[in-house]
Amino acid sequence: MTKPRLWITRRLSDATLERAARDYDTVINHEDTPGSADALIAASAEFDAIIPCHSEHFSADVAAQLDTRLKIIANHSVGVDHCDLPALAARGITVTNTPDVLSDATAELAMLLMLGAARHAVAGDRIVRTGAWDFWSPSFMVGKQVTGSRLGIIGMGRVGRAFAAKARGFDMKIHYYNRSPLPEGIAAGATYHDTVESLLSVADFLSLHCPATPQTTNLMNAERFALLPKGAVMVNSARGALVDEAALLEALASGQIAAAGLDCFQVEPGGNPAFAAHENIFMLPHIGSATTRTRDAMGFRALDNLDAFFAGQTPRDKL
Repeated sequence: MTKPRLWITRRLSDATLERAARDYDTVINHEDTPGSADALIAASAEFDAIIPCHSEHFSADVAAQLDTRLKIIANHSVGVDHCDLPALAARGITVTNTPDVLSDATAELAMLLMLGAARHAVAGDRIVRTGAWDFWSPSFMVGKQVTGSRLGIIGMGRVGRAFAAKARGFDMKIHYYNRSPLPEGIAAGATYHDTVESLLSVADFLSLHCPATPQTTNLMNAERFALLPKGAVMVNSARGALVDEAALLEALASGQIAAAGLDCFQVEPGGNPAFAAHENIFMLPHIGSATTRTRDAMGFRALDNLDAFFAGQTPRDKL
């Protein structure tokens, strides 16, 4: 039997590529560069399936030009804001994602961002690395203590809950905003807020874990930064679109926000050049799920979805 033809748009884990090559007629973009709109459209006439990443954008315009040969887009990501789902559905193309498997890795990174921002990791590393550490006093490098503080989480999905579980190890008091309250057995004592504004008023630390949608774009703006307790720390390991970056800079300059930990930005790759001047912004280049174990699991989840589809079954993660 002829194997389905598969295009993998980026350099995935070795284990994923080995399995894909075994089970599919696989073509891999070894240059590891984002697939352009023209490349996606051209590939749709040559491949039965595509495994893209968040770097490939299936807009309504792209979807309208896809060839009928392409049957499934098995995303190597949880977020699918790079896919116009209604437009792809109108073309009869199945779309899947990779939930569950990256929650712990992303939550670990959110914890790193929170601790690094709270305890002056950027400035401290620079001082020691450059040989400028020639002074100490009780007032030197005094940061914000995480243990026992109030943590506000916006979005208590898989990653938000994983982050809350880790934060409990620091005896943090968990508050959360979600579209609906969690069952008590899952909430594990966390306090539910039915509005973002109510949550912000008690969040000494704030961590964003919601998807990017038209409704959540610039979720954290000047008005909402002003509602946080003065000197709060904000963490964003979800999507750059959630934060009004100009408003964040103003909140940092005024002292309303003491520090921020960011793994995602409005412009990616690249980030915001204006952030570089601020040592109270601890930044990483969108690597929340970048562990070997998680990258293997994401790749295998995408392939599991393909296997089910081509076996005539409904993929586990069909959107």
